[in-house]
Amino acid sequence: MNLTMEKLTSTDLIELEDKHGAHNYHPLPVVLARGEGVYVWDVEGKKYFDFLSAYSAVNQGHCHPKIIGAMIEQAQKLTLTSRAFYNDTLGEYEKYVTEYFCFDKVLPMNTGAEAVETAIKLCRKWAYEKKGVDENQAVIVVCDGNFHGRTTTIVSFSNDEGARKNFGPFTPGFISIPYNDVDALEKVLENKNVVGFLVEPIQGEAGVYVPADGYLKKSYDLCKKHNVLFIADEVQTGIARTGKLLAVYHENVQPDILILGKAISGGVYPVSAVLANNDIMMVIKPGQHGSTFGGNPIAAKVAMAALEVVKEEKLAENALYLGAIFRKEMQRIIDKTDLVVSVRGKGLLNAIIINDTEQSETAWNLCVQLKDNGLLAKPTHGNIIRFAPPLVMNEDQLMECVAIIEKTITEFKR
Repeated sequence: MNLTMEKLTSTDLIELEDKHGAHNYHPLPVVLARGEGVYVWDVEGKKYFDFLSAYSAVNQGHCHPKIIGAMIEQAQKLTLTSRAFYNDTLGEYEKYVTEYFCFDKVLPMNTGAEAVETAIKLCRKWAYEKKGVDENQAVIVVCDGNFHGRTTTIVSFSNDEGARKNFGPFTPGFISIPYNDVDALEKVLENKNVVGFLVEPIQGEAGVYVPADGYLKKSYDLCKKHNVLFIADEVQTGIARTGKLLAVYHENVQPDILILGKAISGGVYPVSAVLANNDIMMVIKPGQHGSTFGGNPIAAKVAMAALEVVKEEKLAENALYLGAIFRKEMQRIIDKTDLVVSVRGKGLLNAIIINDTEQSETAWNLCVQLKDNGLLAKPTHGNIIRFAPPLVMNEDQLMECVAIIEKTITEFKR
């Protein structure tokens, strides 16, 4: 096939990826070519509602004109200097983002996993230089069911066998406890070498597991009591997704270290950030951590535009309002079927639990039929379907999506 002469179909493009790309993903069989707002189109021109938002990276909607405009304008002037030199955008961005989230300092990176790794390094260095823990003895507490990325260190403290198997040897220095269990945290904090608690305010990859009310505040208070850093991974839950700017704000918690990614750029460019106050951040000195692309001029301008959109368009308020409607509508549907057991979530980060085992293909097949009916979503953990549309969605569009989901569930044949 002459790829330059013929227009490739979805089947052609899927075959190309299968032949030439690593098989580290299992995508839904749809090939997207364009996006705008809450919609995406495949290469044949079929239109879909995007109900995944690139795992909550596209909170501001696909190709938001303000964010795209900021990227294009900056790309035509200066793209990268590395951190060997100053540039005229980074300081402006650092001032903007630290004031936006009420921290003294930001350390800019590119991806969520890089930001998590940065937070781990920062916490450990603080432990040795400020808390007085013996070198190489620091322990960071994490939670069962966590998803913080795919690096070797991060999968070292995952309990997902698919993420861990045959990737060892693993990095020491972590203890995993049950999620949503304050007593387990209190017990482990008796270990004087524990220096940080790394937690997702809602476990997204685990199936939108929402902890009990008060869990985050109680955990934060325990960390304060034991001089342990509370580290919030808000890569997926942050930037208005759950109905607040940050999910921890539902319980009025200001973390010691905040990890951001995904929607901090509106899905337009790889941008992540670690925020902390001076007493923590300033333990890192020149040459001790960095990134060639971290804090580059395009990233800085894109992130500022993306965060401006969140405030200007009141996306947190919209997520809170629409999320309540969505869960009410899902419950109405669930009450009429035995296919779905329950719905859970906060804001516009939600999931339905399918009445089948994790090993079954029911949720996958349901997502394929949702696709056929014009809505894109993806299973997680086998029998859970995550629903996370762009936060620019309006109520009429949401109700169109509810109708598609209801039709698909009603007509589904196992």
